[in-house]
Parts: sequence; structure tokens; C-alpha cells
Amino acid sequence: MPATAPTPAPSPAPARTSAGTAADRVYQYVKQGVLDRCYEGGTLLTEGELAVAVGVSRTPVREALLRLETEGLLKLYPKKGALVLPVSAQEITDVLETRLLVEEFTVRRAVPAPPGLLERLAGLVEEQRRHAAAGDLAAMTAADRAFHAEIVRSAGNQILQRLYDQLRDRQLRMGVAVLHAHPERVERTLAEHTGILDALRAGDAEAAASAVRGHIGRVEALVRGSGR
Repeated sequence: MPATAPTPAPSPAPARTSAGTAADRVYQYVKQGVLDRCYEGGTLLTEGELAVAVGVSRTPVREALLRLETEGLLKLYPKKGALVLPVSAQEITDVLETRLLVEEFTVRRAVPAPPGLLERLAGLVEEQRRHAAAGDLAAMTAADRAFHAEIVRSAGNQILQRLYDQLRDRQLRMGVAVLHAHPERVERTLAEHTGILDALRAGDAEAAASAVRGHIGRVEALVRGSGR
């Protein structure tokens, strides 16, 4: 059992007391802290600290932590707290393999791309650019994920879309970690997304699929500790 780690700074943004139940507010507070890396893997969170931070009793804290444990973000230790689970090598492999299978298939299906899809993707690239300029890597990662999700959604396969949506939290957590560790990756990500969009605009399914493969392959190299 790891020793208690101090709560890292900065802390997650305060929960809004008007949003949902007390358990919902704790759930959103802790989950955002994990995804934004305010709570790193290996951090031990206590019910008392979270109750004070969100302004609730311990009962909804316990309920929220149980929910987060079922999602694979935490491991509960009775009478001690909840450990933020690090991203494992197997999880990285599983997420990237699934992404490649789903995204390469759906980007092919997106050709010829309707004007509405191209407009939404262009808007998301610009949104990423704005967040990058502001230094908000968490927001950039969320827009990054939305860019790929738009392409998946355009294929019209509801089963694939639900499968892809299940990867959302893991993608966000990995994406923020990569950008923090490799700041040069910000511009590369923007360039690679622009390349995918350009291939879709040109109606070239093979070029779009190749751009997706290259993009995910470079992400894999980074999270495994090699490449740029």
C-alpha cells in the first residue's frame, strides 16, 4: 500500500454547488482532477480532504469514489482512502490498438466528406490552436479528442461510436500527459490534424487513412518513451 502523497498543486477547480447531487459534484471534481493531472497516478486521496474541498459530507464522497473505482481511475482502500491509478503499459496498448482500428476504418468511411463535417473539423482545429496559444493543454486535449470523435461519428455506426466513446477518459488522460511531457508535440498535433483534414477535403481515403496511422503511431512512440 503506497504512502499518503500530498495533494498536488494546482487543485481541481471548485465544484459548483448547484450542479447535480452532492455525489455528482464530488465525482466531477475528482474525475477532472485525475484527467487534468492535478491528481497524478499514485496520489492517495482521503474522504475527509475531498469532503472539505467540495463542501459536502463524507457519504457522497464515498459514493463518488466507488463510481470512479468502477471506471478504473481509482483503487479504494478501506479506512485509508482512494489511490489514483497510474496509466499502465497494457492500458496504453489497448487504447491505441482500439483507436487505430476504429479511426482508420471510420476515416475511410468519411470520404467523400460532407461540407458540415469539414466545417466542424476545421473549427475544432482552430479551437485546439486557441487553447494551445493560451497554454491550456487540458482544453486542447479535449478538442483533440472531439476532432477524432467527429470523424468516428460521421461513419454512422452506432456500435463503433459507443465503443469509441468508452475510450474518452483514457484518451484525455494520456493526451494531457503526452503534451506536458513533450511540449513540442503541440505544434505537431496541429499539423497532423490539418493533414487529416486536408486529405478529407481532397476526397482521398487512402491519404486520410495514412495520415491517421501516422498520427496514432507517433502518439504511441511518445507514450512508450521513444520518438518525437
